[in-house]
Amino acid sequence: MASYETGVVVVGAGLAGLSAGLHLHRAGIACVVLEAGDEVGGRVRTDLVDGFRLDRGFQILNPAYPAIRRLVDVDALRLGKFWRAVRVSDGDRLSLLGNPLDAPKALRDVAARRYLSAKDLAALGAFTARVAGGPVWSIVQSADGTTADELHRAGLSDRAVETVLRPFLAGVFLESGLSTSSRFFRLVWRSFLRSAPSLPALGMGDLPRQLARRLPVDAVRTGTVVEGVDSGRVRTAGGDVWNARAVIVATDGSAAARLVPAVPEPRWNSVTTWYFAPPRSPLAEPVIMIDAHGGPILNTAVLSEVCPTYAPDDAALVSASALIPLEEQEVRRELSRMYRTDASRWPLVGRYEIPDALPVMPAPHDLRREIHFGEGLYVCGDHRDTSSLQGALASGGRTARAVLRDLGSRRS
Repeated sequence: MASYETGVVVVGAGLAGLSAGLHLHRAGIACVVLEAGDEVGGRVRTDLVDGFRLDRGFQILNPAYPAIRRLVDVDALRLGKFWRAVRVSDGDRLSLLGNPLDAPKALRDVAARRYLSAKDLAALGAFTARVAGGPVWSIVQSADGTTADELHRAGLSDRAVETVLRPFLAGVFLESGLSTSSRFFRLVWRSFLRSAPSLPALGMGDLPRQLARRLPVDAVRTGTVVEGVDSGRVRTAGGDVWNARAVIVATDGSAAARLVPAVPEPRWNSVTTWYFAPPRSPLAEPVIMIDAHGGPILNTAVLSEVCPTYAPDDAALVSASALIPLEEQEVRRELSRMYRTDASRWPLVGRYEIPDALPVMPAPHDLRREIHFGEGLYVCGDHRDTSSLQGALASGGRTARAVLRDLGSRRS
């Protein structure tokens, strides 16, 4: 057992904790980040398996997120970009809908109006212009409702919602009822308009690794399980004690609720992601595919078309995600139908069942939740802001700024 002294202790080296640590470090405050796992990242991790890069669940990075632009060297991540479009699987037809600047051939299927009528296109265009044109604070301060109600108010038809928008957004929110906050939906839609969803060349786990490298070498300590926190004091499972002027709990919402009983534990949306390795790509496009009939596969993509570094030279990497439990053979049957090929013999590279994938964000949702839980004790994470990479990073920064203000006021 040992006793240590530092300025601030951050519990958890996920995106929120690393963001908080970076903000404090840049302000000249000594801090240490304690992480229970063997690597930084929290829920944003990538495993290297037989030459394949497997993110722990299907995840994407949007470089238009404000916190990404502030904290991350985006060029160093060597991003591969998805088209801002979706492939819609519908029986024997594969339609491409989306931004013609990314995928010019989408114009043909958009013009065919199989899923989006002229009225739908006009309604979607008007909604998009409203979201893109105004300041972000107008979204944050607007009235909140469900995403389903927002789409209805925008004038979109039931067919457009059920065949395209619900299947696509279910993959973003990890819930198919579209009960997620409409404010959050508008923020996400705005970010999609500004930049294409992307993947780092070395996997999503390269994002937290980059943030950690910007901290002093001894500032991040992995394999350190925190057993209890108080104002200005942290106890580890190994018996060590850290004394500090402030403590930031930056774990996931469930762990935060255990460490700080005043924090309400969030409900979670879950997902299961499978990774298959066909010998060649079943679709030579960097695009997300959805099912027009709302089948059990939430979405699927050939990730090696987005980033060739996700697979060895002699194979492709296909992801498939679902909200409900599925047998492997059912996943293979659905992929065979959607890609219109035989997926029964594709090697299975990995399967990730993630019960705590995203905190639920039902409407109305407060986009800025309480972070101060007693003298010198703070809590941050996506459960305190929004269920997204942006939410986690922004929450860490918001909390670090609050700590800096409070420490300054105590000195005066």
